[in-house]
Amino acid sequence: MTGGTGPADDYDRACAVTGWAGVISVGSSAALVLGDEPASTCYLAGERTFVRWLAADSDAEVFGAAEVMLNDPRTEWELCGVWETDGAAVLMDSAEAGTDLGVEYPGGGTPEQAPIDVPAGSWSVLAAARTDEFPWICLVRLVQTTPQSFG
Repeated sequence: MTGGTGPADDYDRACAVTGWAGVISVGSSAALVLGDEPASTCYLAGERTFVRWLAADSDAEVFGAAEVMLNDPRTEWELCGVWETDGAAVLMDSAEAGTDLGVEYPGGGTPEQAPIDVPAGSWSVLAAARTDEFPWICLVRLVQTTPQSFG
């Protein structure tokens, strides 16, 4: 609850996501939340997969482990919800208000954000984590559940 006295806001709902990922309502839209813990995250557009660095010594280790998991038919994917989107999204820290993304901080700079090219549609959100051997990573994959509309 915001300040403990009012109704839950977007940040409160994002923090309430349990597990590796989830989907929450934000106004008349939905937001994909990468849950569990803060982690450096990047998006592999060709794989429609978010790669989250949980514990590793280098980028190469993270991406090597991600490649192994993505290509291993034994990777156990957990369904974390269905995300309905009208198109491109932004990867951002949930501590920032979406309306503040382009607003400069008083001391300079703007909130970090990264564009995510996702076609409009319905996406199953699947997550898998590797924490039994080093490096530790989490993958959150988007699998389209409805055909992309044209027009």
